[in-house]
Amino acid sequence: MTTRAVRFHTPGPPEVMQIDEVDLPDPGAHEVRIRQTAIGLNFQDVYQRSGFYPLPLPSGVGTEAAGVVEQCGSAVTGLTAGDRVCYVGGPIGSYADRRNVPADRILRIPDGVSDEQAAAGMLKGLTVEYLLNRTFPLRAGQYALMYAAAGGVGSIAGQWGKAIGATMIGVVSGPEKAARALENGYAAVIDRTKESIVERVKAITGGALLPVVYDSVGKATFDDSLHCLAPRGYFVSFGASSGPPPAVEAGVLQKLGSLYFTRPTLATYCAAREDLEASAAAFFRLLASGAIHVRINARYPLEEVQRAHADLQSGATVGSSIIVP
Repeated sequence: MTTRAVRFHTPGPPEVMQIDEVDLPDPGAHEVRIRQTAIGLNFQDVYQRSGFYPLPLPSGVGTEAAGVVEQCGSAVTGLTAGDRVCYVGGPIGSYADRRNVPADRILRIPDGVSDEQAAAGMLKGLTVEYLLNRTFPLRAGQYALMYAAAGGVGSIAGQWGKAIGATMIGVVSGPEKAARALENGYAAVIDRTKESIVERVKAITGGALLPVVYDSVGKATFDDSLHCLAPRGYFVSFGASSGPPPAVEAGVLQKLGSLYFTRPTLATYCAAREDLEASAAAFFRLLASGAIHVRINARYPLEEVQRAHADLQSGATVGSSIIVP
């Protein structure tokens, strides 16, 4: 069998991606073949394609999707042809019509959750789960700052934080994104194109500053993030959309109040099967309860993957987007 798969043979801009016809063997003993119905679009896909995350070439792109089980390997139990499933993590290459995926990365999609919601929300939802529940366990009544508050992760984080009872402060670029962030549970929004992040944080908190900053921007916001933190605050750097942040000097962390700095990843926090299942269950519970909504604002055919990446990289996307094979 063959399948259409997006691949790139050299890292670079969106134009390096192409659709190849590739052979798809029968699934291995511990694998499942999935006919994919919706594919998640995430900023880490840009890192893969651009070379920021170096990969063996030629390489596929993407790490999450949803679809229907077509065939199970001989050692797979608990899944059968026709099951609706999703996955996040595992081998790179989710931008495809069909693919084989390790069974230990696959989760059943609960009733009431669509394939599109699962594909658009899994990576982002699980990212928010580990950030707010495990990296820095956010509690009711606490302030938290989240960058890219109108983006995919940011949109879910605002809703999740509000459900916890935290006071979420969002950082965005532009008035349209500020309005979107307010719709997603943020108590206050800072437009970094025209406002001082640090001064607004001081005003919002009455000078107390913050116990935690969740920073997905990187280089452009590094200094602001440091200066928004209260003593013993947590600087959680989980992305680098503006480029990698500078090296962290231990003396600076000391001087600004015995701060903590961490660079967590979903791959670490959901490496164990039990962690993956628990994280997904927490996300699906909030989704089913209505506390979280996954808003899909753009759908791109597989043939328009270059445009999808250009939009994502330029900041033109809002909320979650998917690729439709």
